[in-house]
Amino acid sequence: MKILVAGAHGAVGRLVTARLVGAGHEVRGMVRDPAQAEQVRALGAEPVIADLTRAATLPAAVAGSEAIVFAAGSRGKDLDGVDRGGAMRLIDAAGTAGSGRFIMLSSFFAGHPDEGPEKIRPYLRAKRAADDHLAASRLQYTIVRPGWLTDDAGTGLVTTGAYLADQSGSISRSDVAETLVAALDVPQTVGRAFEVVSGSEPIREALTRLS
Repeated sequence: MKILVAGAHGAVGRLVTARLVGAGHEVRGMVRDPAQAEQVRALGAEPVIADLTRAATLPAAVAGSEAIVFAAGSRGKDLDGVDRGGAMRLIDAAGTAGSGRFIMLSSFFAGHPDEGPEKIRPYLRAKRAADDHLAASRLQYTIVRPGWLTDDAGTGLVTTGAYLADQSGSISRSDVAETLVAALDVPQTVGRAFEVVSGSEPIREALTRLS
């Protein structure tokens, strides 16, 4: 499959890119800074220079992609340019290009942002707006909302659900990346938004049980 990873130089994006390449996909890694191109190439992907804040750069980036994984983020520094507006612009470009599949890395609480920690509610509202824009598109979407991210080693074991009662759960970036990649070919994830934290069920099994 021809897959574009937006945010391929980020902590989760790098892990996603490496996994997709290892699985035999034809991967293009989208970054804004040309200086990051060689690091993307070192992962085995073709670097693509494009800017989420500039809609005119996105059609060429998504051209030919059968699926897109959105793993970009501004760390709260540019909510409109990247986390909300940037995601929306890429969704629109993907829809126009006929990309088909779109996997969104979202956030815990994005489904109910006013219940999240007060200091990050603007970020959560931005993510919710992007999620809603994707859900309203014609793309075959999956929205993944992980708990608090850690750099722990992945276990491959998770708990998933549309809404998890325990909102203090965490998950490794490695397991988030594995979840994003696995979602690409698990039919039960299409048209779904779900939360995910570390748990006791193998990732692929957890995804097939989504309802």
